[in-house]
Parts: sequence; structure tokens; C-alpha cells
Amino acid sequence: MTGTLYGVGLGPGDPDLVTVKAARLISAANVIAYHSARHGRSIARGVAAPYLRDGQIEEQLIYPLTVETTDHPGGYAGAIAEFYEHSAARLAAHLDAGRDVVVLAEGDPLFYGSYMHMHKRLCDRYRTEVVPGVTSVSAAAAVLGRPLVEGEEVLTVLPGTLPAEDLARHLASTDSAAVLKLGRTFGKVRDAFAAAGKLDRALYVERATWDQGRSLPLSEVDPSTVPYFSLALLPSPVNDGVASTVERESATPGEGEVVVVGTGPAGRPWLTPEAQEALAVADDLVGYKTYLDRVPPNPRQRRHASDNQVEAERAAFALDLAKRGRRVAVVSSGDPGVFAMAAAVLEVATDPQWKDVPVRVLPGLTAAQAVASRVGAPLGHDFCVISLSDRLKPWEVITARLDAVAAADLVIAIYNPASKTRTWQLGEARDLLLRHRSPDTPVVIGRDVGGPTESVRVLRLADLDPSTVDMRCLVLVGSSQTRTVERGDGSQVVFTPRHYP
Repeated sequence: MTGTLYGVGLGPGDPDLVTVKAARLISAANVIAYHSARHGRSIARGVAAPYLRDGQIEEQLIYPLTVETTDHPGGYAGAIAEFYEHSAARLAAHLDAGRDVVVLAEGDPLFYGSYMHMHKRLCDRYRTEVVPGVTSVSAAAAVLGRPLVEGEEVLTVLPGTLPAEDLARHLASTDSAAVLKLGRTFGKVRDAFAAAGKLDRALYVERATWDQGRSLPLSEVDPSTVPYFSLALLPSPVNDGVASTVERESATPGEGEVVVVGTGPAGRPWLTPEAQEALAVADDLVGYKTYLDRVPPNPRQRRHASDNQVEAERAAFALDLAKRGRRVAVVSSGDPGVFAMAAAVLEVATDPQWKDVPVRVLPGLTAAQAVASRVGAPLGHDFCVISLSDRLKPWEVITARLDAVAAADLVIAIYNPASKTRTWQLGEARDLLLRHRSPDTPVVIGRDVGGPTESVRVLRLADLDPSTVDMRCLVLVGSSQTRTVERGDGSQVVFTPRHYP
């Protein structure tokens, strides 16, 4: 049996205006889908957050563009149509597996809502149900305390994207009106109200029912401050004497590619919106098992976990999947270009058999930055990054580089300082550094930063004990200028001044 597709209206933004039925369906659903822009934030998900539960599958449908410009051969319409087709296919995979899918929609799902594009593509194949929501027009009238229409009056709802002449014509011939989709169209809309001779009666409502919403006469609005979630309202002329509550102003579906994604040091809170998008649209996730486990499971996607020491094989596997038309995200901890999977994928991709497979690298927060942020700014001046792992390069090369950067008085970020089988390298590195640095040189050791067992220690270089450091640690060794200062609360701040004597 297939699942049911629900288009659930969330109302205008206040979570308390979500209907009882909508709240029940959101809490019960196997899959929650929602649209967002490329920045990754979703207003719909934010409204629904109080009703979500742990363990639900989330499908984030991220628009490929936010303005009507694109290099897509079909233009803006073609790019959006392909996006909706691909999004519908992602939801269909869940419905075919018997999972109920709730698509979150601001306002009402079938009132200028994105849900309708999923509905039209899926309603002939699956059971669907639409749960209406309070529209922004009703919410704006409530915020203003002004009736929209009364008796035989006519209400006209207009999109701000209409040509100025059409807007003015409709406004001139109606009793009451609501103009939606403002944002970049605001100047044109205000001029249309003026041309219709009704600017003096027009009101403006922004983010109706939100805590940060506002309302004021349309003529007083600064166009540069207008967001998309706003509207212009022409209330009932019969009720002109009723006081208003207003303020005064003082990737193309079907084409395979490999995206190497940096997830930061500890999962979603450290993930960039760009990386979130790549993970959301992927068909396959490839990576070291520990890193894959940081990505919430999604039954629509295939997950291919492997050991940490088969980077070339992992890269070849990902490239082969992409060559066959799959969208593949190679999951890498931290930043994929820093001692991670980006170099491995790009090196393997030089093989002629994969020369036509697109490869992108998306940056992530690397461990050196994460650890440094916990103590202040030890990387405030020139620094270098060195790995102590001698699995891929001789130890003699490592010590030669350590000797050089120590003599150059650079702050040093040491990756891969130790492991179960590499137990002596850090001690030798410490002894080498002590030939150039004071025993009092500040050292920062961060372990599992951003994770549940995070610990950060500040100590002297002379007191660095290699037995307390493992593979999950990153070590920062200060320069001659790095300072440790105790704050009033007893905490220690470490920083390297930007000036040099």
C-alpha cells in the first residue's frame, strides 16, 4: 500500500495558528517535506517545529534559484519546472514505500503555495489530502483590525508581479484588495495604488502575526525594508471610519555528479546551507562510516559506508555512480580540502574514464578553526597546518617541515597527532619544537569539539603529554607571540596578536 500525501497549511506564521488537524498530521507523519531558499532556512519548518518529533525523515526541497535569472536552457520556467519534477520524484519514492508524506506550506497550501506543484504532479497516483490554513490576507486584516469586505463589496487578490498597468486597473475597479508578493515589486505596487487614486487608503502589513511583524500606511514604507512576506491591503471602504492598528514610520535532475561535502567537525549545527542542500538532493551518500553516521538517515537515499583507509576506492566508487546518472555526495568531516576526501576524489577523477563526470567541492568548517574558536584567536596571525600521519608521506618529510615552520615562528595546527598504532610521533614533534620554542609556549588540545564529549585544554609546550592525545584531537602550538590571559571568570583566553615586533 502506498502512502498518503498531505498538503498541510501552517497559517501566516504564528505556530499557535496551526490548526489542530495540521498539528496532528505533522506529528504523525513519517516524512516531513518543506521548501527553502538556497540559504537553507525554512520558514515553514520553523512554524511547524513545535509539532515535529524525533526520528522523522525530513526532505528539504531547496529552490535552485531565487531570482528570475538562470543559465538553464529553458530559462527560469524550465529551471523551476525541473526542480518541481525532481522534488516530486523524491516524495514519490517515500509514497511508493508506504510512507505518509506531509508537505508543509505557509498560509494555505492552494493559495499561491508551493505545495500545489507537488499536488498536481502526484495527486493522480497517490491518495492526497489538503488541510487548509489561515491565509496571509485574513491574518493581515486581523492584525489591522479592519474588515476586508462587507455586504456586496468585492475583494480582489492580486500578485505584485503583475505589470503596473494591470495592477492599477484592477485596483481602480475594486472595493477592497490585497496585493501579495511584494519584496522587489514594492515600488511598482505603490505606484499602482497611486495611479488608481487609492494610495491614501492603502495599508501595509509585514510578517502578519509574527512577533517581529509591523503594519503602517503604505505611503510611509521605505522600499528597501520590504521583505517578500508582506502585503498591501486596501480595506473595506464601508469601514473607513474604523480605526486601524498601524504603526508610523519614524543541479539538473538526471545528470550525475559528485559533490564532496564538508560537514564540519560535528554534524548539522556546523553545516553550511550549501552543504545541507547537497546532502538533501543526493541520491547516494558515500563516506567513512563514522562521518556518514552524522548525516540523518533518509530511506530514499542509498548509503555506502567504508573503512577510513580506502580513500581511492571510495572516490572511484562515487565517480562510477555519478557516471551512471546518480547524484552522489561524498561526505567528509571538517573541510574536505584539508587532509580529507576532496584531493582523493579529484586525483582519481583524472582517469580518462571519469573525465566527463562533474565534481564539486563544498567547504566546511575545519578542526583548526573549531578548536581555535573555543579558546579565542590563537590563529590570529600567520599559521600553518601539518599532519603527523606518516601513512602517506615519510616521517623525515614531516620532521623537516616541522623544523622549518618552528624556525619561522609560525603558529602550528597539528592534525592526526596520534592513533592506536602511531604513539611516538607527537612526543618526537614536541621535542623538536622545544629546540625552537620556549617551554612556556601555549598549546591548545581540542578533542571532539562540537560533539558530546568535547574537551579543550590549554597547557605549556613543555607539559604536553602525548599519552593524553588521540586521533580525535587537534593540537595548536603557539608562536613566540601567542599569549594566554586569564579572564575575570577564571577562564583562559589564547590569542596571537596581529602585529609582530
